[in-house]
Amino acid sequence: MSVTIYHNNRCTTSRAVLETIRESGIEPVIIDYMKTPPTHEQMLALLLAMDMSPRALLRTKEHSYLSLKLDDESKTDRQILDAMLEHPELIERPIVVTGKGVAVCRPKTKVLELL
Repeated sequence: MSVTIYHNNRCTTSRAVLETIRESGIEPVIIDYMKTPPTHEQMLALLLAMDMSPRALLRTKEHSYLSLKLDDESKTDRQILDAMLEHPELIERPIVVTGKGVAVCRPKTKVLELL
């Protein structure tokens, strides 16, 4: 089974999900999205696969969320998506992609549905 994780090693949940994947006997493709953010097209594909809007994938507790005024409901999906790609810390994590689907694995046990 092919598994890809959009991972942030500084995140406890992301590390726990990666460990769960490995414990299942799978070595996933690891994308450190803080160093290599997804492209606009990749991000749109992930959002579509998860049936989520950009706003639903935002980390609202990040400093950049408020400094960029992303709490403003008049911000468009495009503006939010652009902000997420420029400031990848705003992307909720971890996102896991398998043949069974794509999901933000919060809580960490959600990854079990994809394995």
